Amino acid sequence: MSNDPSPPEHEMEDTNESDETDGMDTPGEIGEVDEASEPNGDEIGETEEPSMGDSASKRADSGASSAPELPADVQKYARFKKMDGAEYDRVNEFLRDRTYITAREWAIARLCADFRTETGVEMTKIGNNLPYLIPFMTDTYTPQAVNQARSAFEDKVRKAGATFLYGAMSGFFTAEELDDVMYEVTEVAKFLLEVEGVDLSVDDELAAEDRISNVMREVRESSEELRHNEMECPHCGREIGEKE
Repeated sequence: MSNDPSPPEHEMEDTNESDETDGMDTPGEIGEVDEASEPNGDEIGETEEPSMGDSASKRADSGASSAPELPADVQKYARFKKMDGAEYDRVNEFLRDRTYITAREWAIARLCADFRTETGVEMTKIGNNLPYLIPFMTDTYTPQAVNQARSAFEDKVRKAGATFLYGAMSGFFTAEELDDVMYEVTEVAKFLLEVEGVDLSVDDELAAEDRISNVMREVRESSEELRHNEMECPHCGREIGEKE
């Protein structure tokens, strides 16, 4: 049995879908664990269902003869190379500890962004070639299964974003505490980008952190004015909106 969750059993038309349509301490440690059991339905947000794709062992039996049949852009796809040898459960555990998304949702969301054309996301190509594109995914997916994972990722990003922004706007965090939160979440995001293969220079990282920090300070200040419109500031006693 493969480590990544099996896709849903319902099929859909084999066409491109339009845009309207679920711990690893360092990259080198991801693959250095024993093979774990397949995640259950609660872990991936869906009930566990039979695989709709070829198993990794069957693909291995076909050997190099199947490689030339891969689309050219699939053969050239160079992301996630740092994940070679990684187990799905190890990757999933890392993400579950630090984000709302699963390894399946992370991988498919990345592919949907990379395999987007003028007519939509190439969900059929992604699903058919998933094991060749993502080292820790071992089953092919139907277009419907790809779309479900993509939709789950989008929903979680929206909910997580609303939660974070409310925390920033509510006054719950001080300015210093908000900086600490931003630093932590930025480090996780940068790590995931680096694992995908993005090369971030130190200067670019520092510049991005400064811009994010400045934006969040403006969000906090603006929200404070919104919450205390025509009222006294609870910190300094000055009337909100009053010019110095």
